[in-house]
Amino acid sequence: MILPESYEIRILKSVAICSDSNIAQCVLLGDPKKIYSIANDNGINLKKNIEIIDPISVRQKYLARFLEIRKGKNINEFSAKKQLEDNTVLATLILESNHVDGLVSGSINTTSDTIRPALQIIKTNPQSLLVSSIFFMLLPNQVLIYGDCAININPTAEELAVIAIQSADSAKMFGIEPRIAMLSYSTGCSGFGYQVEKVKEATSIIKNRRSDLIIDGPIQYDAAVSNKVAKLKAPSSPISGSANVFIFPDLNSGNIAYKAVQRSSRIVSIGPMLQGLRKPVNDLSRGASVEDIIYTIALTSIQSE
Repeated sequence: MILPESYEIRILKSVAICSDSNIAQCVLLGDPKKIYSIANDNGINLKKNIEIIDPISVRQKYLARFLEIRKGKNINEFSAKKQLEDNTVLATLILESNHVDGLVSGSINTTSDTIRPALQIIKTNPQSLLVSSIFFMLLPNQVLIYGDCAININPTAEELAVIAIQSADSAKMFGIEPRIAMLSYSTGCSGFGYQVEKVKEATSIIKNRRSDLIIDGPIQYDAAVSNKVAKLKAPSSPISGSANVFIFPDLNSGNIAYKAVQRSSRIVSIGPMLQGLRKPVNDLSRGASVEDIIYTIALTSIQSE
């Protein structure tokens, strides 16, 4: 697991804990002297088994491969060298070369800074032309999955179907049997409009493509989580008010909802976990706590198995 933001105190604390707890074998990308100096100044014990890669010593090694991958994109050697000065780009190339199994970044960089190199270098899984994301919402008695709350702004019906299938498969990866709610402001045929029709079409696509999945939509959130409400609004719903995978119709609603639930309920929210890439790359919120980072490192490790 490589972490390119190696001068950030939260990252160093998280890596130290992950090493002590055998959660993951972490690799830091940065100047070793600077990393150890920051760690020592903040009382962080970085064990000797934590690998540190000095970017200056390896950049040249990845130049030819970077030029090969980006061939036809009007990138010359000078431009490539400049881009490789970005540790996230370099870390992504190190992941592409199979030296590490996953990448976690975003504690001090934007989501696009993490995702853009991944799309350019790692690229999408052959089975999917779409990258999406999910959040794990750790409620007191259950884990819910929200998608897509970080990547796709206004997905089409086809894209919404892909997001739902990816999210269901991710749920299974973590031992959660998916019960999918395709969310809308309307339940069943109670409402009209483009957004409702989009969700309805996406649900139909999923049912035709993956008959093994338990799914309902369009459905309102209350009918998806309450058996009492479901009996009133959707008496024949296959999820019967017990959904655990929630697919939002657009980024606006998804991002607002996950942050509202996370902050108002004061629960742990892990993510975004990216789906659809050939190798695990996960983005951190710039407001991520040490606990958040540890969780993200752990789920990235599981993805890479």
